[in-house]
Amino acid sequence: MSDYPAVRTLMGPGPSDIHPRVLQALARPTIGHLDPQFVALMDKVKVLLRYAFKTENPLTMAVSAPGSAGMETCFTNLMEPGDKVLVCINGVFGKRMLENVTRLGGIPVVLEFPWGEAVDPAKVEQALKADSEIAIVAFVHAETSTGVCSDPKPIADLARQHDCLTIVDTVTGLGGIELDVDGWGLDAVYSGSQKCLSCVPGLSPVTFNDRAIAKIKARTHPVPSWFLDLTLVMDYWLDSEGTGGKRAYHHTAPVNSIYALHESLVMLKNEGLENSWQRHAAMHQKLAQGLEALGLELIVDSSIRLPQLNLVKIPEGIDDAAFRKQLLEKYNLEIGAGLGAFAGKAWRIGLMGYAAREENIQLCLGAIKETLAEMRS
Repeated sequence: MSDYPAVRTLMGPGPSDIHPRVLQALARPTIGHLDPQFVALMDKVKVLLRYAFKTENPLTMAVSAPGSAGMETCFTNLMEPGDKVLVCINGVFGKRMLENVTRLGGIPVVLEFPWGEAVDPAKVEQALKADSEIAIVAFVHAETSTGVCSDPKPIADLARQHDCLTIVDTVTGLGGIELDVDGWGLDAVYSGSQKCLSCVPGLSPVTFNDRAIAKIKARTHPVPSWFLDLTLVMDYWLDSEGTGGKRAYHHTAPVNSIYALHESLVMLKNEGLENSWQRHAAMHQKLAQGLEALGLELIVDSSIRLPQLNLVKIPEGIDDAAFRKQLLEKYNLEIGAGLGAFAGKAWRIGLMGYAAREENIQLCLGAIKETLAEMRS
C-alpha cells in the first residue's frame, strides 16, 4: 500500500514549503544523466546559479547531495593535512566546519562568539595578525541554528589582505538575503536547495573562484573523497558550449531533482533576486509584529537578524515539545526546536522561499495564539 504523508505547512529551519511548480517539475520523465537534453539543462542550471550567487565563476554547480556535502566539498578540496584554518563559530554549523577541519587533518584555530551574535571582523583581524600561517578563514553567513547573519564582506577583505581563502556557509542565505559572491570577494561558497530556493532537499549549490581553483590545482595530496573530488566532478559539470568534447561520466546525477532545482531557479530569476530579498524582509516584519503583539520576544538583535529564520523565546511555563507537537497535529504546522545553547529555550520559525507569504504568517500566528491560550488555561 502506498504511503501518503499529510500536507504540512513547513515553517521550521528547513526543508521549506516547495512551490507547486517545483513539485510538478519533479514528475517530468526521467532521462539519462548523459543525455544531451540533460547536459543542456545542467548548463542552464549553472547559469541560473551564477545569477543567484551573483558570480561569474565558471565552477558553479550543484553537488548531488545536501548542504553538508557542499561543506565537505569545500573543505576536502581546499584543505590539505597540516593547513591552518581559522574557524569562526557562533552556532551549530560553525562547529560542523570545525569537524571537517579536524577530520581532514587540518590545524584549527578556533574563534568562538556567543550564540545569538554575529562574527566580529575585529576579532578575525586579531586572529589573522597573531598567526601568519593561517591559510583559510571559514565562517557561516546565515547561521541556521541561531537566526544570525554575519557580514561576509569585511571578513573576506581581511582574509584577502592576509593571503587566506574563505569558505562560506550560506545554506540558509541563498535567495533570502543579500549575497554577492564576486562583489564581496568570496572564494568558496556552499548552500542548500531546501531553504530559500524552495526546492527539494538533496542538492548543494556551490561556487569556487579562480583563487580557490588555483589552490585545488596546487594540491600535493590527493583529495581524500573520490565522490567530492572537484578535479573529477568538474569534467562532468564542465560547460559543454565551446569545449568540443563530451561530459565525462562521474556519477548518476539526481536527474529529477535537477529538474526541480532548475524550476526553482527560473522562478527566482523571474521574481528578481533583489525582489526575493525584499519579500523575505517584508514577510519577516509582518511575522515579527504579530509575534510581538502576542507578547513573544525575538531573541536576535534586529541589526543582525535573518528575516528567513526567526529565533523566538519560549514563554515561561510552556512545554516546548508539547507545544510544537500540538501545532503539528492540530494545524499541520511545523516550526523548529532550538539547538545547542537554545535547546528548550527558543523556537525557530522559518520564512523561506515559498513559505514566506502572508497566508503562512496568518496560519502561524493564529495557531500560536490559540495554542498558548490552551496551554495557559
